Amino acid sequence: MSEMSYPLATMATALRTVRERAPLVQCITNFVAMNMAANAMLAIGASPAMVHAEEEAGEFAAFADALTVNIGTLSSDWLAGMLAATASARQAGKPWVLDPVAHQATAFRRQAVMRLLEHRPAVIRGNASEMLALSGSVSRAQGVDSRDAVEAAEAGAMRFAREQGTVVAVTGEVDFLTDGERSLRFAGGSPWMPRVTAMGCTQTCVMGAMLAVLPGQPFEAAATTLALFKQAGECAARDAEGPGSFHWRFIDALATIDDVQPRAP
Repeated sequence: MSEMSYPLATMATALRTVRERAPLVQCITNFVAMNMAANAMLAIGASPAMVHAEEEAGEFAAFADALTVNIGTLSSDWLAGMLAATASARQAGKPWVLDPVAHQATAFRRQAVMRLLEHRPAVIRGNASEMLALSGSVSRAQGVDSRDAVEAAEAGAMRFAREQGTVVAVTGEVDFLTDGERSLRFAGGSPWMPRVTAMGCTQTCVMGAMLAVLPGQPFEAAATTLALFKQAGECAARDAEGPGSFHWRFIDALATIDDVQPRAP
């Protein structure tokens, strides 16, 4: 693995291009995250579409600019829509992001993620516990929250990225990004971020927007999103009095940041 320098020019171009083009991103995300994710997408200038029904998900994925899939509130009906959308996106050459929320918790979730992986996501984003389990290691998590350190998941994330031919983002206090050969780490953010629900799920959707304008550069698209969220978290925390005021200040920060400035740990 080699540590690389941050692709600053590409990051700045990605955010600017999202605002210029307003890419259409199909966000199959969970009930808890829909409102925040949609508002965050609009804040950065993207066009979100929460289309998940099996009857239309595949058709929609074929003409959307990118797709994101989050299994947070999974059901058989939702899984059918996810599989239809990911199969269609792959066939149409549209990039997509997988968020395997708490996939280690139940057999249903584990099997769902294995089926989704067959459709080759460009990026996988998850917390340390999710990525530890996905790479075949033992995780201490019992639900959606991570109980493991990002550092513990790094080696498995690198191996999994190489095996799957994908980019893996492990998020936490310091985010880790790898394609199996290159890697980056991102510091910043705020302690309030884990106290606001759907922050990670929202990040997955925004990652889809960056991927839409950088379809052949999933590593750079994911890097832009990780840096943007850390930066927005710092901006929002300056005047926040608690998680409630941090929430709306974070959306404002996403709308007003013009220059993505990643910070190394």
